[in-house]
Amino acid sequence: MTMQELTSVVEARALHDAALAQPMAARAVRRGGDVLLSSVLLIVLAPVLLLVSLAIRLDTKGPVLFRQERVGRGRRGFTVLKFRSMKAAADCAPHREYVRELIARGNDGQSESGLYKLAVDDRVTRVGRFLRKTSLDELPQLLNVLRGQMSLVGPRPVIPYEVEQYPDWYLRRFAVRPGMTGLWQVSGRNERTYEEMVGLDIEYVERQSLALDGKILFKTIWVVLRGQGVA
Repeated sequence: MTMQELTSVVEARALHDAALAQPMAARAVRRGGDVLLSSVLLIVLAPVLLLVSLAIRLDTKGPVLFRQERVGRGRRGFTVLKFRSMKAAADCAPHREYVRELIARGNDGQSESGLYKLAVDDRVTRVGRFLRKTSLDELPQLLNVLRGQMSLVGPRPVIPYEVEQYPDWYLRRFAVRPGMTGLWQVSGRNERTYEEMVGLDIEYVERQSLALDGKILFKTIWVVLRGQGVA
């Protein structure tokens, strides 16, 4: 291990320890808020969840929910839930290659269609395009929040093949639970490069507080209402 790699590992561990060293009361309040808000949202949005499920069923064959392995706190894997926005059994190879190139470019640029979006993606269904535009496809992640795998606010939950390409300093983003929304999502997400996205996730880890979470949640509502999407 080189000195640079060792430094990155030490920094990642220090961030993880700092996250755990937060006052127990603050961690309990954050977790309690996650459980309370996600429970209320699941009840209030039940009619929307039902309508979206029906629309997906009528649009294309396949399951209503899309399940995918993601990497969470401490680089532990978990299954993220989303409403299916692509054709059933869609090949992930195009996205895998696209993300590999994004990470390799660092801050040198991104796709003209925005971070994470392929310029032309015929895997996305008609209903799926609407779900992605309105961020309705993310709503099943409220169940991930209830399970303790995610928080309402935190770094974006990443796919394992992304982590395979990570330089060591990126790993600092795994010090906390991933979130349904976060600092990157409310900071011009489609204008950001991959490296800037990771930088904002790490900034959140370093600055995390209940006040910051509240600010991000409030901004998320505005972002969604403007049709920019959040995740």
